[in-house]
Amino acid sequence: MAVDDFHAWLRREGRIVIVGASLAGLRAAETLRAEGFTGSLTLIGDEPYEPYDRPPLSKAVLLGKASPAHTELPRRREFDATWRLGVPASGLDMVAKRVLLADGDAVEYDRLLIATGVRARPWPHEAEAQLDGVFALRTRDDAVGLHRRMAASPRRVLVVGAGFTGSEIASACRDRGIDVTVTERADAPLVGALGGVIGAVAADLHRENGVDLRTGVTVTALEGDAAGRVRCAHLSDGSVVEADVVVVSLGAIRNTEWLAGSGLGAGPRGIACDAGCRAFDIRGIVTDDVYAAGDVARSPNALFNYQFLALEHWGNAVAQAEIAAHNMISVSAERRPHMGVPSFWSSQFGVNIKSVGVPSMGDEIMFTQGSPGERRFIGVYGHQGRVIAAVSFDNSRWLEFYERLIRTGAPFPVDFPTVDRRPEGRGPVPAEFPDPSLPTHGPTVTLSGYSPTDQQMVFTPAHS
Repeated sequence: MAVDDFHAWLRREGRIVIVGASLAGLRAAETLRAEGFTGSLTLIGDEPYEPYDRPPLSKAVLLGKASPAHTELPRRREFDATWRLGVPASGLDMVAKRVLLADGDAVEYDRLLIATGVRARPWPHEAEAQLDGVFALRTRDDAVGLHRRMAASPRRVLVVGAGFTGSEIASACRDRGIDVTVTERADAPLVGALGGVIGAVAADLHRENGVDLRTGVTVTALEGDAAGRVRCAHLSDGSVVEADVVVVSLGAIRNTEWLAGSGLGAGPRGIACDAGCRAFDIRGIVTDDVYAAGDVARSPNALFNYQFLALEHWGNAVAQAEIAAHNMISVSAERRPHMGVPSFWSSQFGVNIKSVGVPSMGDEIMFTQGSPGERRFIGVYGHQGRVIAAVSFDNSRWLEFYERLIRTGAPFPVDFPTVDRRPEGRGPVPAEFPDPSLPTHGPTVTLSGYSPTDQQMVFTPAHS
């Protein structure tokens, strides 16, 4: 047997552990078996459920069209694995190659994939967060409780945060005939993800559908009654909103705390990894036995100036998991980079919103097709003279075309005839993204710099 063949055989044996039993973990496990891994495979998950789909929780489940218990992810193939569900990982010993579990057990590995994702950012005041009627929405259990409360026809729901999830919750409330107030610290919904120009369109959507939208304000306190039930919220402008259900939608926290002291380059921004999903250690040196994928990972993308991107996208979790799994069991010459174009979709107030690329990198935006006033259009974002992203409202059939423009570095502003009518006199305008140093709700792509650690290091691509 040749040396390369021996190494290839060796990588298909041994023990692989996947921490994170959700979408990325499941797709990685399926890919490992599909590509010939015959060794021991263990999946560790902090929830007691097998992998389920999260997007329906803020859409079909809240509308009563699906049960939280019936959101299981379909299996592409059956595979042999050991499942350790309902017990979170509590630590990582990279020297001994062991994952420590909260129940005191440990699982040994030869190669490790970390796909622990994110969790909902909680209400910062613990006593207020414990009031009956205060919810977050990230897990299946969250959806069960919120679905039950919405089915009881509350008088008013307060949604704190107008990112994608908060906006979808507000939309579900209105579809069910429930009065809803939405508060947002920025000037409009979705500004962290899509900028102020699109945010203004989103604000109109909210108000046209009966949402009491309060922008430029924060919730300073939640107040309960004598029985411990939430009764109202106090806002920074001095107003008070009465509500018997409050949904906190303040973004996500990456699940990396359990890696403290492990030696990995992991922190609040995620786990730094290279384009092949191999994790960096705290010195900025890439590992070859620890990989990361999904919402918890941040990696450089050549299509976007080698920025380290942390993506909270369904499609990215699948693509990155497949790349990580392939590279874990492949010799160097057969490994592939993760070079996908991010994409995202949302459905709210009867409008289908989709984006490709990284809108938050855009300095300017121009409407190339349709009309914002009619809620059916394409907006294209530019950065340093090239197309960097596009967003569609009820016009997604064109996004594949714009994705090609992003991949080929097409010039911006764009100048071409289209089948759909093009608004007259609409050249590029500032995209109006907020100051990145200020918190906003719901960005789906986080630009986390070029450094795999907190030190001032610059990632430089290798040249062939």
